[in-house]
Amino acid sequence: MAKVAKAKTFYVCSECGAQSPKWTGQCAACHAWNTLTEAVAETPSAHRFQALAKSAPVRKLAEIEAADVPRFTTGVGEFDRVLGGGLVPGGVVLIGGDPGIGKSTLLLQSLAEIARERPALYVSGEESGAQIALRAQRLRLISGAGDLGLLAEIQLEKIQATIDEQRPEVAVIDSIQTIYSEALTFAPGSVAQVRECAAQLTRIAKQTGTAIIMVGHVTKEGSLAGPRVLEHIVDTVLYFEGDTHSSFRLVRAFKNRFGAVNELGVFAMTEKGLRGVANPSSLFLSQHEQSVAGSCVLVTQEGSRPLLVEVQALVDTAHVPNPRRLAVGLEQNRLALLLAVLHRHAGIACFDQDVFLNAVGGVKITEPAADLAVLLAIHSSMRNKPLPKGLVTFGEVGLAGEIHPSPRGQDRLKEAAKLGFSVALIPKANAPKQAIDGLKVVAVDRIEEAIDRVRDLE
Repeated sequence: MAKVAKAKTFYVCSECGAQSPKWTGQCAACHAWNTLTEAVAETPSAHRFQALAKSAPVRKLAEIEAADVPRFTTGVGEFDRVLGGGLVPGGVVLIGGDPGIGKSTLLLQSLAEIARERPALYVSGEESGAQIALRAQRLRLISGAGDLGLLAEIQLEKIQATIDEQRPEVAVIDSIQTIYSEALTFAPGSVAQVRECAAQLTRIAKQTGTAIIMVGHVTKEGSLAGPRVLEHIVDTVLYFEGDTHSSFRLVRAFKNRFGAVNELGVFAMTEKGLRGVANPSSLFLSQHEQSVAGSCVLVTQEGSRPLLVEVQALVDTAHVPNPRRLAVGLEQNRLALLLAVLHRHAGIACFDQDVFLNAVGGVKITEPAADLAVLLAIHSSMRNKPLPKGLVTFGEVGLAGEIHPSPRGQDRLKEAAKLGFSVALIPKANAPKQAIDGLKVVAVDRIEEAIDRVRDLE
């Protein structure tokens, strides 16, 4: 009796997609624990990658004519801002976020607006057509989105045939983790299926000119589930941020081949869906009837948009040998560094104090231009004395106590003046050449000088 050959198996990391011939507790590539899952090796087919890309002759760079990338709007202004001005034909967008954050709602609203002028297709692998229609009715999109095509399907080959037949200009895949290809025997959502389906959908987008938006699940840590190659092969990567208990949502771009990165879109969740916020600075500023200690307004930059965010600090006497250092919305390690600078160069010690920091509105501030605002808020809380009314600030603080300039300082100052602030404490290198109406600019070089100037303004 003939012996049946044993199927060859290997192990795949569910976090990064790395392969290993045997099981180990820790992935050798990304060092994640207990992420290796067993998989059966596939037999490669001869026709699988034939149509992936056609050969093209080599051309010299000087002979290639550069042209602006054509775009078309999604009908949602804040979504267009994050995308860099709109969707690009043949572009592939990957959007991720926590469950229930509003990804499907935003995409359904966008497709409803796009379907008014051009063919669009919504492919759902998680909901039925009736469920999507019920959501569209709740959002009052039926009247304007009557021509929007819906397809409840999870097989890649059928989705590809539908796109070839319907020729939509925009297609949404919700979500990529539910799609599977018959060419592979792995279950939907596995690393191999996610990688293969994303690559095939990207090929379809480039060949047909259809702009494809893929929804991706996220892990417990908040990163996109599946291999990192998923983020590398797409053109744009967007993340939905926000608390499900809050009505405000943030959409941030982390990669964009057709526009600027770090753009930020601000939405408010209403009964009629997501609505763009015209003045997002109002979300990140507390409405105090009178000035309070430990509060400082920062002008931060998110992509091309300046935002005013209130930084709050609370300094209290520590009752334990190791004082607490807690930062919400700001970098934790940066706080310890700034406290050391404050002690060394300004003579203000916090070694016996608990220090708590918070950025109002749930926004995350990652740029170092928040350093000066953090130190002024801490100093104000320690003295229990409010900062001068109408004061805004920005600037990076170095280890030697110097204050470095921040990019796009002129735009920050204009935004502060537009919102009614009267005094700006900024790095000397960011001092404007021409006066800004209604705004007094105070330029400083060092942190001790900044604290002295604040006391003079009181």
